[in-house]
Amino acid sequence: MNWSESFIAIAAPLLMDNVDTDQIIPSREMKTISKKGLKKGLFANWQYNYLDGKQIGKNDDFILNKKAFEDTKILVSGKNFGCGSSREHAVWALKDFGINVIVAKSFGRIFKNNCARNQLLTIELADEYIDHIGDLLVRGEIHNKITIDLKKQTLTTPENKIINYEVDPYLLGMLLKNQDFIDRSLSYEDSIDEFVRKDKKIRPWAYL
Repeated sequence: MNWSESFIAIAAPLLMDNVDTDQIIPSREMKTISKKGLKKGLFANWQYNYLDGKQIGKNDDFILNKKAFEDTKILVSGKNFGCGSSREHAVWALKDFGINVIVAKSFGRIFKNNCARNQLLTIELADEYIDHIGDLLVRGEIHNKITIDLKKQTLTTPENKIINYEVDPYLLGMLLKNQDFIDRSLSYEDSIDEFVRKDKKIRPWAYL
């Protein structure tokens, strides 16, 4: 994802509070430690119909299965999105599905940290903004796309209303440079080497 440029994408309204990580990806769907191949398990209890515990096809009523939202890249949701147990698979499944941004009223703390580690942008907006955007997306009278400009930290609604948001400066720097936490640490490699060189003279015993 090239965050140095603004992008416009389909946004799907999942207007629920307290969507927990088990709802995002049930534990039975976590059969791998790979970040790939998890999109089939995303919202599995809602994405599919079941009979006697067996999956029998897609649930046509689920928002992400509707034709208008086939290529969703942005998810709009309610309060406390990603609450519950700490499972990074939830973020991996969202990313594997193609979700790059989640806009919500609030987020589970651990989930938000996991998103940061995986370059999934989380945007927290006031309730009235989420309710308004959600209403526009549900009605679909204009279109279902939102524009995200990370450099300017703005979101443009389907009716071209511009909303400002804030991203942690450290995370903002990583996203704009397409870095994860390891990449960010390696960018300080010269400074780290210089510190070690000087510290060895002061505390040689620490390097035995």
